Amino acid sequence: MHNRDMDKHELGAFLRSRRERLRPEDVGLPSGSRRRTPGLRREEVAVLAHISTEYYVRLEQGRAPRPSGEVLAGIAGALRLTAAESDHLHVLAGTAPIQTGLHRRDVRPSILALIERLPQTAAFVMSAAFEVLAWNDLAAALMEDFAALAPEDRNLARKAFFGPARPDAPPYGISDAAEFRHHVVMGLRSTLARYPSDPAVTGLVEELRDGSPEFARLWERHDVRAAPTLTKTFRHPAVGEITLDCDSLGLTDRDQHLVLYTASQGSRDADALALLDMLGTEGVGASESR
Repeated sequence: MHNRDMDKHELGAFLRSRRERLRPEDVGLPSGSRRRTPGLRREEVAVLAHISTEYYVRLEQGRAPRPSGEVLAGIAGALRLTAAESDHLHVLAGTAPIQTGLHRRDVRPSILALIERLPQTAAFVMSAAFEVLAWNDLAAALMEDFAALAPEDRNLARKAFFGPARPDAPPYGISDAAEFRHHVVMGLRSTLARYPSDPAVTGLVEELRDGSPEFARLWERHDVRAAPTLTKTFRHPAVGEITLDCDSLGLTDRDQHLVLYTASQGSRDADALALLDMLGTEGVGASESR
């Protein structure tokens, strides 16, 4: 772990995107009727952050030296940043430690053993770049037979933007495809800030920006980290619609996530999950082929 260089261009773009999303009334200022552009003015942010307007303008233009932690805290407060956005601000400014080199793709053996032992739970491990690294049989039955895929085809970011041929047939039949795509973009923006020199990460982002207008549009919003998804509904070819509790647990030592899908005991969804457990991957025809 080490401090990174300041990414002046991304820092400026991030500040500008956060400023433009705020309304004057959000920070206790009169809205007025003579505003030609959305959001707060630069001088208003500077006053709220207790810094000079000139310095804040230079930050947005990518021409300022590295800001201090105190200045960043003032800007985060002025722009009403969430905790996740504030962390991202520090990473872009080069004042936060980042992972060195490449993101981890090797899964801890104890986690591999755990997902096999979990009863009535579809479980998989996902990398910081949305690659499915490990899974149990029920996850394969619910989603797809990952073992039959090349590693690059196990990537949920590619699946979200390049997967189904028709927009009305989302990956795995999920009901929140648009929200999931937004979640992917936010996750990859944070990942790229942590691993700016990892070719697997930079290559994936470049591939998605070049190949998907929707990804490119969402990427320009500079959003960071959404609220967690608590439930997810799949439309499965073998068991129909099934709504499951979704828990994503951070495996912080390797910057991975353990994703768990479960159903309330005795529910119709639990019965459907049990049926899927019996059917295995034979019951999986990719939902989008329906």
